[in-house]
Amino acid sequence: MCHNRDVTLSEIDVSGAIKRAKEIAASDKKLPSSVRAVIELLVLIVELLLVRLNVNSRNSSTPPSQDPHRERGRTVRAERKRKPGGQPGHKGETIARIENPDKIELLSVDRRTLPRGHEYRRVQEDVRQVIDIEIKRKVTEYRAEVLEDGRGRQYRAAFPEDVTRPVQYGASVKAEALYMSVYQLLPNHRVQDFFRDQAGIELSVGSLQSFRREAYQRLEEFERTARNNLQEATIAHFDETGININGKLAWLHSASNDEWTLYGAYEQRGKEGIDALGVLPHFSGIACHDHWKAYFNYTNCIHVLCNSHHARELTGIIENEGHRWAQQMRGLLERIYIAVEKANGRLSSRSQAAFRKQYREILARGKKECPAAPKISGKRGRTKQSKARNLLERLEEFEEETLRFITSPIIPFTNNLAERYIRMTKLQQKISGSFKSLHTAQIFCRTRSFLSTCVKRGLSATETLQGLFMGNLPDFVQPRPP
Repeated sequence: MCHNRDVTLSEIDVSGAIKRAKEIAASDKKLPSSVRAVIELLVLIVELLLVRLNVNSRNSSTPPSQDPHRERGRTVRAERKRKPGGQPGHKGETIARIENPDKIELLSVDRRTLPRGHEYRRVQEDVRQVIDIEIKRKVTEYRAEVLEDGRGRQYRAAFPEDVTRPVQYGASVKAEALYMSVYQLLPNHRVQDFFRDQAGIELSVGSLQSFRREAYQRLEEFERTARNNLQEATIAHFDETGININGKLAWLHSASNDEWTLYGAYEQRGKEGIDALGVLPHFSGIACHDHWKAYFNYTNCIHVLCNSHHARELTGIIENEGHRWAQQMRGLLERIYIAVEKANGRLSSRSQAAFRKQYREILARGKKECPAAPKISGKRGRTKQSKARNLLERLEEFEEETLRFITSPIIPFTNNLAERYIRMTKLQQKISGSFKSLHTAQIFCRTRSFLSTCVKRGLSATETLQGLFMGNLPDFVQPRPP
């Protein structure tokens, strides 16, 4: 393994110590072969541990929450020596005035304070507004008249169709509870605290679960519509992540684009889980993903690989192994991206050919700098390669999928759209812990899919939830024609 970066831990020059150990093992001819083998093994272990120590969200697929020094972002901001808030020259924004205020208070001049001997007339009003909120419980009591005729027969006025119990919660309570738990990702006890402290409503955990189940049932048509539209979309992004269900590992799969989001929770990560989500098996458009092999089982679509993943892997190789080809490849991908942006996604054929030539030249140099591990005699199967060699071979084999973004303005450079939406499910696990059952996770996925899709369309999450509980789905949820 090659380390061009000097590594120090607690003022100890680790890189220097590794170098000296290698020199001693190589130069001392009297050193027994068994001792030399032990030294080489220990050096290899130390190098591997250093690589793991240097892994973070910048140079691997490690999530930011697992970065060893999370204060780094704050340190970088401090080094910029810029004060928080708007910078000099920034055009500020004031609070917009409300055209139709809920309450108007007229303030009159105290005439006793005015100089005497003059006549005064009203010329204008100086207006100021105070924007506030009011959170309170609102109880509507329905009293159905009961009439009785001379024979004792009674006739009762009809209650509204959705009023079915002596005491029940209304659509606003249900909508607010789901907004807080599924959209803002608050755990049950914090949702309960909010309703108790702000509105004097004692919500039980059972009630919260009942609200979620009701939303799940009402959103069955939405999920069908979202799946159908993603199946027929020109482009879609796909990703998956592990989730904790009562202490066991399960998988959340996602399919999304600029208009639709669809999540699903399943026990399997592979083809079974992808098939259960139901988009890729029927998808013939452009599928953007992160090179997980299971996605390549689907051959009816055009595959596009995420170059943010490539950039992170290349950064890890640069920092941990010091390969020049990785530095050159990362720089080339950045230059191509800038060129594509400047050309509004329409690179000329000549530019595309020139970039492909540079891409292949870098890979050719990489093969010399990072040769394949020799085949071990008598060992069956593929020879284990280094991370750098694996990435190099992958970039060569999947050149078309890696560079496909230079061929059309609609093809993205990264799969960040899918990563951005799936990241919220990781946040949910961090805040609220594991799901209690697979069905609980599926309820979350369907409701979150709906809210994400609504927000993409500029709709209010709370208003659409309130409409949902009143039996009104948004206009974009239309049954598929037979």
